[in-house]
Amino acid sequence: MQRRAYAPAAALAAAVLAAGLTGCGGGGGSGGGGIDAKAGQSGSSAPAGPPGKYHSLPEPCGYVSPGTLRRMLPGAGDGDEAEAKRLLRGQAAITYDTDRRVGCRWKLETPNGTRHLSVDFERVVSYQPGVSDEARAQQLYERQASAARIPSAAPSAPSGKPSAAPSASASASASAGAPGDGGPVPQLGEESAVPSAPSSAPASASTDPRLAPRVLDDLGDDAFVNDKLATTGTGVHRDVTVVFRSSNVLVTIAYDQWTTDKQQVPSSQDLQGKAHGLARELDAGHFGN
Repeated sequence: MQRRAYAPAAALAAAVLAAGLTGCGGGGGSGGGGIDAKAGQSGSSAPAGPPGKYHSLPEPCGYVSPGTLRRMLPGAGDGDEAEAKRLLRGQAAITYDTDRRVGCRWKLETPNGTRHLSVDFERVVSYQPGVSDEARAQQLYERQASAARIPSAAPSAPSGKPSAAPSASASASASAGAPGDGGPVPQLGEESAVPSAPSSAPASASTDPRLAPRVLDDLGDDAFVNDKLATTGTGVHRDVTVVFRSSNVLVTIAYDQWTTDKQQVPSSQDLQGKAHGLARELDAGHFGN
């Protein structure tokens, strides 16, 4: 009797596995395994959006100049140069992918209170078909601005049509020299731009409308500054945040001052001026490549 040919069980299983792997690997592209692989590059009818301008991020703790840090953390070390170097060195934020997000934190404690400074860089990569990295970064920026309730710049009236009458709040801002109206806009990097708020100032963003939360037009592609003042049982603190977008990178600067003396309200001018100056320094440094 002629015997029937048969394959050993192990060989049969190997053949089935190989066939399965061949079927699964058919849709992979050359960029399918990387962290920046784009949605839409394979298995999608919509093409991937173009990549962003920046492909890397800086080392954050060393990217801020020592002179800037000394201005933002006044009294660091108090004459002890070794302690000053330790404070100004900062502490890197823990992230899972330094190609996509990096940050650094600094903290200064004095008998009069505490100052915190943090810088965060996020390189945005879009995984949405047809959406570029830059467009996705703009979406994320707008989400942050909306969450902070930053007023949008008033749209200009169409050509040939009269502009609507300004609102009461707009008129008040104009009389104070609001940004963009040609009035005496304060240069936040200068100490003498706007008088500091008196110690009896109420717990609000700022007593000067020119220092209220607003859009900034001198940073990156989009930018805003937010300013919050709060009083607690142990003291008072002001938190200033500057967020700006340059192409597909979002930069966030958080700078705050805490004091136990409720009669000495941290100045909007001081904190905003220094945070804004740092933002301009980072923006001018072309932090990615």
